[in-house]
Amino acid sequence: MGKQFIPKITVFHCINVFGDGEFLLPPEKQDAAVEFIKLPCSSMVKDVFLLRAFESGADAVLVLVCPEGACRYVEGNLRAKKRVGWVKNLLDEIGLDGGRLALFNVAADDAAAVEQIIVQTLSQLADLGPSPAA
Repeated sequence: MGKQFIPKITVFHCINVFGDGEFLLPPEKQDAAVEFIKLPCSSMVKDVFLLRAFESGADAVLVLVCPEGACRYVEGNLRAKKRVGWVKNLLDEIGLDGGRLALFNVAADDAAAVEQIIVQTLSQLADLGPSPAA
C-alpha cells in the first residue's frame, strides 16, 4: 500500500498582505503542510527562492502580493509577477508543470481570501499529486 499524499505548499508573502498565516487552514485541510515565508516586499522573491522551494519538496508555491497600484514600494508586486511568470515558463520547460506556481493579488489583511487561495490550491494538488521534483 502506498504512502498517503500530504500536500506541501510554500507561501511567500509580502508583510503588508498579512502577518502570520498559521491560522488560515480550515480544520478539514489541516493534514496539509503549509509553510509561510514573510518578505519585506514581494519584489524580494527571487527566481532561486521559488526553485529552491520546489527542490525542498513543495508540491505548490504561492506568491501573495499587494493589489496592483497598491504596493508600498510602487512596483514590487509587478517585479514579483514578472519573476513568477519567468519561473512558471521554466517549470513547464523542464516538465515540472508551471501550474504548481501561482501569484495572487491580495488586499491587506484579507485572511479569508488567503484561506480560499490555499483551499483552492489544495484541491488542485489533489488532482496533480506530488511534485515530480520531490
